[in-house]
Amino acid sequence: MHHHNHSPSRRRLLAGALGLGGLAALAPLRSARAADFKALVCVFLYGGNDGMNTVVPLDATRYAAYAKVRAGLALPQGSLGRLGSSDFGLHPSMAALNPLFAAGRMAVQFNVGPLYAPLTQAQYRADAGKTVLTPPSLFSHSDQQVLWESASTDAQSRTGWGGRASALLGLPSPVISVGGNGHFGLSDLAAPLVVPGPGDGFGAAGLAAADVSWKPNALKLDAVKALADQSADTDLAGAFQQQQRDAFALSEQLGPLVKRKPGEAGSNAAVDAAFAPLIVNGNVSTRLGRQLYQTAKLLDVRATLGGSRQIYFAQLGGFDTHGNQVGTDALSGTHAALLKELSDALACFQAALTGLGLAESVTTFTQSDFGRTFKPNNSSGTDHAWGNHHLVLGGAVKGGFYGSYPTLAVGGPDDAAVNAWEEQGRWIPTSSVDQYAATLLGWMGASAGQLDTLLPNLANFGSARTLGFV
Repeated sequence: MHHHNHSPSRRRLLAGALGLGGLAALAPLRSARAADFKALVCVFLYGGNDGMNTVVPLDATRYAAYAKVRAGLALPQGSLGRLGSSDFGLHPSMAALNPLFAAGRMAVQFNVGPLYAPLTQAQYRADAGKTVLTPPSLFSHSDQQVLWESASTDAQSRTGWGGRASALLGLPSPVISVGGNGHFGLSDLAAPLVVPGPGDGFGAAGLAAADVSWKPNALKLDAVKALADQSADTDLAGAFQQQQRDAFALSEQLGPLVKRKPGEAGSNAAVDAAFAPLIVNGNVSTRLGRQLYQTAKLLDVRATLGGSRQIYFAQLGGFDTHGNQVGTDALSGTHAALLKELSDALACFQAALTGLGLAESVTTFTQSDFGRTFKPNNSSGTDHAWGNHHLVLGGAVKGGFYGSYPTLAVGGPDDAAVNAWEEQGRWIPTSSVDQYAATLLGWMGASAGQLDTLLPNLANFGSARTLGFV
């Protein structure tokens, strides 16, 4: 069953600033030493990215197996950008990332996805959804987005792993989202701080400093602040009021920075220079580029948000490529354009971090609903699958390949199929979202005990708690 809600709700309560949980105290403007600072940046690819055409094997045997099954979707072997001296290449639209791999700043994590515990094909066939061993609602967009964003196998999970980590690790700010109100940033008592794109106002509509010179708006602002200041009779109401107070304070501090576009007075020259390939007529020209431009600006003033740890969320939609995944050939079309937007934005962002002296301090990683079928469908596209390949970038990353690349056979040992008609090459993950999240949060400084609290299924993986890429 397909659920076609491919991007998160964009509710912008109080113009997005309401979800500011537990910002205990706004730190004064000061420079946090980069050596003490660490941030995670999640880039969620909504709709389910086709990992099989993102990273492709180049050795003769596996490439032949790939080309035979992929047929009209197969990328020409000579078009692939070889990753270092390895037997794998990136989609030709992703050329901007090859230098990062060559510099040891990018890891490829193979075949990762939601798992309750390690799962063999024999166990999957015997279980087939009867127990917790099979995650619920496989192949459904909305459910699998929740499993990835919550790092759980509970499709009813209310919180995201970014939000839980912010709360448990005592981060002064919640998850800072430049990509809408995604599930990833939710904690028990806070939603993410949602920041708009460059050029947009940040704050309560009609109640910003420029608006309250008009008496009715000033009275309205006084009333809203009075409501936020009165005593609350429940924890939830108190948390909501605290978010309102923090949101007003932070939007006043950050509003001018958030609104600033490339080249405007006070813009950061290093960030503008890094994003120059994407700047057209004074604007960052792509959706993800605008989000990561904002992220770089916010990381530059990291002390304003307080604390030495921060978590960010960005997203790019459109990856549900059931039809016309490729254009006139496999090098053009929907998927190629999406991967170019992703790669160019990530490369500019990494250049900005280098310019800000934060390359070692920020780790960026991808997530997505699921992978896509190895076997194409009848519409020049691919369908919903399970395990997928993901990218992790940054100066702290140990570049290379991690996890197990699946056996490229429809109905082979990695295929999640019980009956012959189900054999499409939907890989049973060999690494779990819990291990992926634990690797990233462990780098942030989470203790073993904190990781067990944050990631309830992690204990099911025994001593294989992390994947080793940072």
